[in-house]
Amino acid sequence: MAKTALIVLAGTNGHSDLGRVFNALEVVREYEEDGQGDAVTLIFDGAGTEWIPELEDPEHDAHEIYASVKERIEEACRFCAKSSGVFEEIQETEIDFLDDFEGHPSIKSFVDEGYEVVTF
Repeated sequence: MAKTALIVLAGTNGHSDLGRVFNALEVVREYEEDGQGDAVTLIFDGAGTEWIPELEDPEHDAHEIYASVKERIEEACRFCAKSSGVFEEIQETEIDFLDDFEGHPSIKSFVDEGYEVVTF
């Protein structure tokens, strides 16, 4: 069984960043549709935390795919959400915060658990 942690680091500044977050969401959907029971999780870190409020908006172009895989979103970086000014907005969603290494997600813990880490 494959174990993959996808980390969105791209901010919300341009078309290429939208492509990165969309591709990350698409990979999650591919895992789900494959049906082999592989473990996949999606983490928003760094400027990537800015995507959550954007994707929560039903009018956003990527909202539909986001909503379809939202249950696979592990969490968002607490520190980065605060520094990006989206902490309160993320608190209003079902997404929790990762802060197990100095306020940030512990990527090492995913590696220790056998996850392959892929960044977008």
